Amino acid sequence: MTSNLKKYLSNFITETITKVSSISGGDISKAYNIETISNTYFLKLNTTADALKMFQLEAKGLRLIEKTKTIKTPKVLACDIFEGAAFLLLEFIESKVPSDKDFENLGHQLANLHQCTSENFGLDEDNFIGRLPQSNTKHKSWVDFYTFERLLPQLQLAQQKHLLSKKECPVAEHITTKLQSYFEDIKPSLLHGDLWSGNYLISKNGEPYLIDPAVYYGHNDVDIAMSKLFGGFNSSFYEAYQCKFHINTNTKDRVALYQLYYLLVHLNMFGNSYYGSVSKILKTYF
Repeated sequence: MTSNLKKYLSNFITETITKVSSISGGDISKAYNIETISNTYFLKLNTTADALKMFQLEAKGLRLIEKTKTIKTPKVLACDIFEGAAFLLLEFIESKVPSDKDFENLGHQLANLHQCTSENFGLDEDNFIGRLPQSNTKHKSWVDFYTFERLLPQLQLAQQKHLLSKKECPVAEHITTKLQSYFEDIKPSLLHGDLWSGNYLISKNGEPYLIDPAVYYGHNDVDIAMSKLFGGFNSSFYEAYQCKFHINTNTKDRVALYQLYYLLVHLNMFGNSYYGSVSKILKTYF
């Protein structure tokens, strides 16, 4: 990080930066801890063409979740671009390994978030899932939204990247017909949108926080499906969540169909290692 950028960041935190530490683990952006004499902050830095837009939409997602007063998010301190590098400056949350009670709190608070509803599925503007564009064009029908704004764009991208053949990809009419029986009586819920174990924190005092959202109004089972894809959530989380959202007879199939979207995203971002999982779900349901 340049000394000029450190000086520029100091304008937002009104303190002199005393230490900058790089944090490993991010697939998309560089991450840093920014320390002053009295505080610590979290910084994401990215120089790609879409970086500023991506950070602006992430900040909007964090604020949208925060406004519900159902679950905490880190406070957004600044989102800007300097010398060609876009950045997002956030409150730093010192985290700990979750206990069963922490997972229970996370489950209850996620359910509260999902009780925030809307007239339509989607959102006022598009955003990103990982580094890929995510369309949020509004629909009254969940089947139509999930078909045209989730599955079809990823299937088409996979074909363009030669990761799936045209024969493997169902057409829109076939998708909507197949989904209809699984997606009945669904109401819009505000979703985190990318709820894997790396996108929540438990603070030192036991408060759950959501980070890196890809928000929109959709079916609440989408967040649950993503939480089960790579693990990292225990039974206390699911038991607490189910106090407000009961398991439906179609839940197992819905989980697989929702995981298909995330697996397609990973196929398009990271390549053929996700092909087998995508192919299996496509063959099972389409």
